[in-house]
Amino acid sequence: MAKLIGNAPNQVPTNADLGSMAFEDKKNYATTSSSIHQPYRNIIINGDMSIAQRGTSTSGITGDGYYTADRWRTLPVSLGTWTQSQSTDVPSGQGFAKSLKMECTTADASPSASSQLRILQLFEGQNLQYLKKGTANAQSLTLSFWVKSNKTGTYIAEFFDLDSNRTISQAYTINSANTWEKKTLTYAGDNSGLLNNDNNASFQISFWLGAGSTYTSGTLQNYWLTSTPNANRAVGQVNLADSTSNEWYITGVQLEAGTTASDFEFLPHDVNLRRCQRYYYLHVSGASKHICLGTFYTSTLLTMGLQFPTEMRTAPTLIKNSGTNYYIAYSNNSGDAFDDFTGSIQRPSTTGCGIDTNDGTKLNGVQGYGVSVATLDANSYIAFNAEL
Repeated sequence: MAKLIGNAPNQVPTNADLGSMAFEDKKNYATTSSSIHQPYRNIIINGDMSIAQRGTSTSGITGDGYYTADRWRTLPVSLGTWTQSQSTDVPSGQGFAKSLKMECTTADASPSASSQLRILQLFEGQNLQYLKKGTANAQSLTLSFWVKSNKTGTYIAEFFDLDSNRTISQAYTINSANTWEKKTLTYAGDNSGLLNNDNNASFQISFWLGAGSTYTSGTLQNYWLTSTPNANRAVGQVNLADSTSNEWYITGVQLEAGTTASDFEFLPHDVNLRRCQRYYYLHVSGASKHICLGTFYTSTLLTMGLQFPTEMRTAPTLIKNSGTNYYIAYSNNSGDAFDDFTGSIQRPSTTGCGIDTNDGTKLNGVQGYGVSVATLDANSYIAFNAEL
């Protein structure tokens, strides 16, 4: 059903669409065509935590960033130190293979007023127009997920309209320690605050794991409101950072239009990967990996070009690693090892870019000759970032 990728979850295929489907696609559509089983109904990307292009574990986390599972951003502010990992601990018999795990490695039992810790995902406004937010026909939203922690008590899941500065929060309870529990929360549609129809961040979902009094001293804001006082955003939230014994897992995150939670929408690995690659694309990582073809523009200036596997959200920035002899350029029956891509990304677009490197001490090619560029070191990598 490739023609439906990117369409609103409630779009029904036309006869022409059905006519072009493979037999298996027709069979799958016939068995899942009820109103709550439309394709791509899950607004969350990588809700099963199966894609982790950046790596499967990061320790010493104290600041904002993307660390393991794609599309999931970690925002700690003065609240402990953390290890995040892509875990194989999952709810039994539900079809999940991975979860996102947060583990406290340096505790903070007395957070400052402005302290916070959130796991969040951001969304492009152009992907959410079908929710009709800001109109009389605004859709309700239902959030469902599996969660597990040794720290029982109240946790907060918050939506934030970044275009109109409107928020709504709901509480859920982890009842039993070290036990996978499924949670379902329904949020009313918002008749105010249109989402911009563009590729910028318009909407955010946050799972709070800790918060200081700046965010907890009011009354929980469980209905949409503009300019919500910070004090109402995370009232009742437990402090997961109060002990190095604390850990928190989540998987099967699904956000969909309507008031009913449907079964988790499992996507094929390649489809899920392409959705993640719109925001971050790991081109190559590790030793002895082909990067791309290029040309010696001069004897010491190497210019290369590559195409992205899917259109990225914006023209990306280049993310790379460097070190002694991390890369090699093969040309004219020899190889020149070099340390880094010293030139900036060239002519970037959403579909591809050029990369240059100029190293007069290590590159000694023949002007105009073709080059095959590869990695040499296990720590070498080339990636492209277009995150929200």
